[in-house]
Amino acid sequence: MADELYKTLGVSKKATDEEIKKAYRKLARKYHPDRNPGDKEAEEKFKEISAAHDVLGDPEKRKEYDEGGAFAGFGGFPGGGNPFGGAGAGQAGGFGGFDFGDILGGMFNRGGGRPGQAQQVRGRDLETEVPLSFDQAINGAQISVTVPKAARCATCHGGGAKPGTSPTTCPRCEGRGVESQGQGLFSISQPCSQCGGSGQIIEDPCPTCGGSGLTQQNKRYKVNVPAGVKDGSRIRLAGKGEDGPRGGPPGDLYVTTRVASSPVFKRLDDGNLEVAVPITVPEALRGGTIEVPTLNGTKKIKVAPGTKHGSVQRLRGEGPPKKGGSHGDIRYRLEIAMPTELSEEQREAVDKLAETLNGGDPRAELLRKAAR
Repeated sequence: MADELYKTLGVSKKATDEEIKKAYRKLARKYHPDRNPGDKEAEEKFKEISAAHDVLGDPEKRKEYDEGGAFAGFGGFPGGGNPFGGAGAGQAGGFGGFDFGDILGGMFNRGGGRPGQAQQVRGRDLETEVPLSFDQAINGAQISVTVPKAARCATCHGGGAKPGTSPTTCPRCEGRGVESQGQGLFSISQPCSQCGGSGQIIEDPCPTCGGSGLTQQNKRYKVNVPAGVKDGSRIRLAGKGEDGPRGGPPGDLYVTTRVASSPVFKRLDDGNLEVAVPITVPEALRGGTIEVPTLNGTKKIKVAPGTKHGSVQRLRGEGPPKKGGSHGDIRYRLEIAMPTELSEEQREAVDKLAETLNGGDPRAELLRKAAR
């Protein structure tokens, strides 16, 4: 089971952090609830993928997993069910209603707690996608997203108990929220079977939320999209994920950008832009100055005499913003526009041009080399 999480993401144990991130994003897009409405299998697969990334995407958790395999016991069942799951956002981690990392933290002596101390379980991280136009991605924008999520109950204010009553300390775990099972020197900590890991017992639950402290709500947030984002970029909204059960701290919301393509500009992997610019045969032969589009209007560039098809001109600093305040470039790929039909006058002009160029055969040297 020591490599179960790697199998979930479809990567090897030697995968780099970037490879793990790319594999997760690819699978998350495929199985995201927004793209598979009503598909329970896709929803469960998405939870497994998210929980695997929650471990392997964290260098410290991944190291502990690789060294001790302590996460392997949950390998086939990460990201357990969510009674408040919605279709507008995906859960980015969790197990059985509790944060996957927090539960496992106790296994590595990070989550003990004192007797009588209620455990604060962190809410789940959520993910959603937002569509952006090409201009919004280049210039930056502020957009709104609506996320269905488990949020703090307005009746009990997240405590889970009926107003006027209070929870009591769990007698089984004495408020720690975990209990140990095992024999001899070896034991494993798991959520308390009586209180479910909360450390408290609610004898008179809230009638609105049934004691969970959470209800399904639609929350609307504003997202500041920085200038220059690419398709697939992730923006983190700290504390905007699901609220933790019974007053626990909230998780985060991750917003993935989906950028529409431009009819003019093509984005390159190096952060620059490319534009295909047609030029005429005379312009290619004798050179000249032509007008080309930029992100802020137009500019003129020079075409050198004898320009070949596919030659590239560059305007530095005219491309999209980059980190650190700099800007990328725009590359103009010059494509010679060849007419498909010639008039009699044009044909005569071409014949005259051929005579002027001495009728040389550009393939003569090629054929000579091939004949050797």
